[in-house]
Amino acid sequence: MSDGKIPASAIWALGATQIIGYGTLYYSYSILAPAVAAELAWSQQWVFAVLSVSLLASAILSPFAGSLADRVGAGRLMVPGSLAAAGALLLCALAPGRAGFAIGVLAMELASCFVLYSTAFVAIVQLGGARRGITHLTLIAGFASTLFWPLTTLLHQHLGWREVLVLFAALNAFVCLPIHWWLARLSRRTGKPRERVIPATSSLSAAAPDRRWSPLFILVLAGFAIEGFVLSAILVRMVPLLTLVGLGGASVLVASLFGPSQVASRLVNMLFGRGLSQTSLALGATAALAGGLAVLLVAAPSVPGAMLFAVLFGFGSGLMSIVGGTLPLELFGQERFGSHVGWITAARQFSSAFAPFGLTLMISGLGVLPALWLNVVVGLFGIAAFAAIALISRQSRKGAQSGTAAVAPHAAG
Repeated sequence: MSDGKIPASAIWALGATQIIGYGTLYYSYSILAPAVAAELAWSQQWVFAVLSVSLLASAILSPFAGSLADRVGAGRLMVPGSLAAAGALLLCALAPGRAGFAIGVLAMELASCFVLYSTAFVAIVQLGGARRGITHLTLIAGFASTLFWPLTTLLHQHLGWREVLVLFAALNAFVCLPIHWWLARLSRRTGKPRERVIPATSSLSAAAPDRRWSPLFILVLAGFAIEGFVLSAILVRMVPLLTLVGLGGASVLVASLFGPSQVASRLVNMLFGRGLSQTSLALGATAALAGGLAVLLVAAPSVPGAMLFAVLFGFGSGLMSIVGGTLPLELFGQERFGSHVGWITAARQFSSAFAPFGLTLMISGLGVLPALWLNVVVGLFGIAAFAAIALISRQSRKGAQSGTAAVAPHAAG
């Protein structure tokens, strides 16, 4: 598995650190939260509230982390990031009370800005890779929840939550840190990216190299924020929501299709999506999220209909993980790529942090079905945003081709 330019070993190694990073800093939290709440005499709602606040703080830091990756190199940034992740996990494990635990969780999510997807995507581009490398990475990292939910559960059957977190800190310090150090050295030897990506919007922004806060970039942020809201609102409470719409005991079975569908979507894209533009992929992914939810509402309480919802929703989620890195690369190129990804990550995390609370308010005020239909409507705005992005991108390509055609006769003369 290679991107043609980036060594396959680098993609596999970086994928391993993403599995460990997401598994230890994010997916393990829900498994250990009940034990944390019981020992610290805290309600589980407060334990998860700490995570939500920490994710918001991480969103604030993400643009700075992206800009820093542009300046110093993503590989070099991930080395202290691994140390910070290990230290944060140890801080949680050794916390004597609620305040110490909350500080540790905050440190975990801030450290994640420097070791997870947003920085890893920049590392791939700086090593000479592009969209294929990002696709391969998300395919590998897609197994994080599949591996770490059962692993955390198994460990917790024999160890306390503090001991589990100590082991996870060791994984970050003794597995991720050496890999990131090696990638930093590899990046220094490689130098500048060998594969230049011509921005799809180059003809629209030739006189404005800083494309941040252009109408197009605002559309990109809006599209990803809406996608993050729709996905997070449903995913955090998927099993209870399926029960509320009438699935009953089949809810867990239906929800279990979501994870494999995410991985399948990345595999399908890797095998058959080579000629597909990333704007089209983002549009299709957002349509799968909104369309899948609409299928559920129309078909419920039909189990086959709900299964189709889970597959579509998983496909949409899996593809959105890819385009979070490949779409800004296609639209804006490699210049300031880390900053663009950082802002996109911030937009998604802000909306994702508020989404579960927002859906709860909708359900309490409108009822389950109207609230979910309102979520479908929100998804339609995301489709509109990415459709507008695709239209602007297509017009830019036509403009660039027309300019090339006009210049060609003069060059021949």
